[in-house]
Amino acid sequence: MQRNTTTRENSAASDIDDSLLFKEKLPNIPSKLKNGIYNSCSFRAIARKFPILGWLPKYEASFLLQDFIAGFTVGLTTIPQAIAYGVVAGLEPQYGLYSAFMGCFAYIIFGSCKDVTIATTAIMALMVHQYAILSPDYAVLVCFLAGCLILLMGLLNLGVLVRFISIPVITGFTIAAATTIGSAQINNLFGMASPSNDLIPAWKHFFTHLNKIGWNDAALGVLSLIFLFLMKKTKDIPYGNRTFWKYVSLSRNALTVIIGTSLAYGLSRGGTQPFRVTGNITAGLPPFRPPPFHTTVNGTDVSFGEMLNNIGASLASIPLVAILEIVAISKAFSKGKIVNASQEMIALGMCNIMGSFVSSMPVTGSFTRTAVNNASGVKTPLGGAVTGALVLMALAFLTKTFYYIPKSTLASIIIAAMISLMEFEKVRDTWRSKKKDLFPFVATLVPCMFWSLEYGILCGIVANISYILYSSAKPQMRLDIEKVDNSEQNFLKDNSLSVYIFQVLDWEVGVVDVKQKLDFASAEYLKEKVVKFVNLNTVKLIVIRGQEINSIDYTVAMNIITLREDLKILNCDLICWNWNISSAGVVCRLKSEMREIFCFEKTLEEVVSKYQLSHSNDVSEIVYIL
Repeated sequence: MQRNTTTRENSAASDIDDSLLFKEKLPNIPSKLKNGIYNSCSFRAIARKFPILGWLPKYEASFLLQDFIAGFTVGLTTIPQAIAYGVVAGLEPQYGLYSAFMGCFAYIIFGSCKDVTIATTAIMALMVHQYAILSPDYAVLVCFLAGCLILLMGLLNLGVLVRFISIPVITGFTIAAATTIGSAQINNLFGMASPSNDLIPAWKHFFTHLNKIGWNDAALGVLSLIFLFLMKKTKDIPYGNRTFWKYVSLSRNALTVIIGTSLAYGLSRGGTQPFRVTGNITAGLPPFRPPPFHTTVNGTDVSFGEMLNNIGASLASIPLVAILEIVAISKAFSKGKIVNASQEMIALGMCNIMGSFVSSMPVTGSFTRTAVNNASGVKTPLGGAVTGALVLMALAFLTKTFYYIPKSTLASIIIAAMISLMEFEKVRDTWRSKKKDLFPFVATLVPCMFWSLEYGILCGIVANISYILYSSAKPQMRLDIEKVDNSEQNFLKDNSLSVYIFQVLDWEVGVVDVKQKLDFASAEYLKEKVVKFVNLNTVKLIVIRGQEINSIDYTVAMNIITLREDLKILNCDLICWNWNISSAGVVCRLKSEMREIFCFEKTLEEVVSKYQLSHSNDVSEIVYIL
């Protein structure tokens, strides 16, 4: 016997437990706090905060000589650079030396990378210049406050934040800083006193005062610069002992200072000085005392609050730049090891805090000296002790010799170092790989060069974040019409009655394939795209494929609910197919009736088949009753 009939299935069977959708799984906060406190107080956790406990027990006697040679070589590089960077900061030269030893000692205890050398850098010096010229107390206070902020961020494991700053931003900042610092020394290189360390004023002063060039200084400066570049190439000499030539190349800064100082001293024996020299450097070690929380400028007392107001945005930008430098350097020399950015922040914070007690300006990792340390074969952070001791000896016994260091010689050392930081190959690689990434590069470079380094790096970060927000607000998704054409046989059994149902399915379905997670920024975009798609295409059903939607928030859930209501007005329905349980649960808990739109079948044909049985009156069925 055969007859035609139409059946309707009121509810679809589910192969998941609905309790997983309607009950939100919350973290066990008391348990997590208990475990966190326990883990943070364990010996292993403490040892992680003091890396010296890991490498010192394994220290071998054979390491001692290599650490000594590396530390001594770095010290010879550090001393002339420290004096030069003290001048860049607008301070007396000895402040550069004050900044060059405490970081070496503190990093031994807290640092995790054997190659990193902590001291002031040209970028740090330039960033403190604008208020250090008012009083050295400003530079020392910034050193302390920056150290506190960096240490706090490290203890809170905020090293992950460094990942949000891209290589183009770092490259733009580095090139701009190197250009500005090198330009600020062009007047010293030619024997002129420059009234400003900014890019445009420095070059303007140079070209408008060409008649005041000190030809002796210019000759010494240019020859020193050529000598530095030639010495840098000696490591590539194929003849003789390669190790000897490598160390000759590494000692180029020290040799340049020795030659320039000897010339200045020898030519001044007749009572005249042919060069502009550094002058008196205060002899002796700096006093160990707390950082200043008030100061006096031109006879006027300046309170702590006024000092903070004068420092302004530098209080945020200097710690940020310091963190970027040390993390980038640590990663560059990690040699396959994982760099713990948070631990490096703890180490850098302690270096600055301890340094502020000996009148140090802000310090961070130095790429040049770290490269020298690595090339010298350092084995452990203990090499920093030799570098620090050498700087202390220079402060105690060699300050009278430093009087005769020509300023043009120091300028040549700084300019040579800045030229080596011009990473134009990274700009070229960015252009080759993805030209859009030049936007954050330019957004960093231009403000850094023509506005200030502090605001320039912030502009770069904003440009970076805008990229992230743009991709979040416009997620990748594909909207297609898929034709579901399937004939399937369903077997139903009711007591003694066996029914075979043959369904003829031939539907066009709109399928939305979202390629990333959804959040509040992308919620409205999804809704707009789907509604526009339905208006342009006649479909009865929209299926949002959700395998890659692993997280949504309240805003997305509300937009899914309103999207369904908008589609009903357009005579279209909505199904969310194979969504993550946690994502689907957000919508179901917000409105329980929305449970019916979630399907977890294996194929799109099964989804459409179940939907037709539940909602369509147009399904042709042939029922055989046996």
